[in-house]
Amino acid sequence: MTQITAGAVKALRDRTGAGMMDCKKALVEARGDAERAIDLLRKAGAAKAAKRVARTVSEGTIRVAKRDGSASMVEVLSETDFVARSEAFESFARELAERMFHLPIGDGETLEGEALLRIEGGGEVESRLSELRVQVGENIQLGRAVRYDLGEGGAFASYVHFGNRIGVLVEISDSGDAAVETARGVAMHAAATNPRGVSPDDIPAELVKRERALLTEQALEQGKPPSITEKIVAGRMRKFFEENALLWQSYVRDPDRTVKELLAEAGRDLTVRRFVRFEVGG
Repeated sequence: MTQITAGAVKALRDRTGAGMMDCKKALVEARGDAERAIDLLRKAGAAKAAKRVARTVSEGTIRVAKRDGSASMVEVLSETDFVARSEAFESFARELAERMFHLPIGDGETLEGEALLRIEGGGEVESRLSELRVQVGENIQLGRAVRYDLGEGGAFASYVHFGNRIGVLVEISDSGDAAVETARGVAMHAAATNPRGVSPDDIPAELVKRERALLTEQALEQGKPPSITEKIVAGRMRKFFEENALLWQSYVRDPDRTVKELLAEAGRDLTVRRFVRFEVGG
């Protein structure tokens, strides 16, 4: 019987991330051949990973990366917070955020996990994902991913909330230091308030239509005449926009000002061109 040393087991564990007992078992079966043992571990790990894919993923992390006029944000999901905080998991999320700059993704297009794996170059991401599942022993899934390419004269600002569970990426119209600092405050605000669009016009039409219909139905049930109903609905829709349109919201750090007023005070016609917000599992 081939003698398997503790050093050989540790070396294999360092290369694969598999458990000590699994490494020893693989080395014994491979008669000390480390490369063969790696193949055996991958085969066993792939079988286990396939069973894990159906398990619920409700934890995870959000990561933002910026480079050469582009910015990306990704969501990676896990089963437990313990794995979500592990270095292997965080390293994968950071790598994925950086990889977004090299994948053929449309500017501003948010891709769900499976769609990301199907694009050109997605196979490498899927391979790395499979390796991570084997290493951490959990079902790991890609949530969402997006890349912004910067428009002329603009800048990016971002904010990732404590615990990396909420992330916001904002593009603004000015690259000055003061403007970027203001935009970071806006990103923090959006993390807290979850706006549906920059302005009322950006809120999905179907959502606005549904809200208006509901408010109209409520007013009619109260027996209001049509002329009064119209005014009531208009007032309540304004309240709806104040709660859901970023520029109309009261700024969380100073509720006496709207976000639009905050931007105006920053000067130079500062505007928010667009933003995207991810929340783990949201």
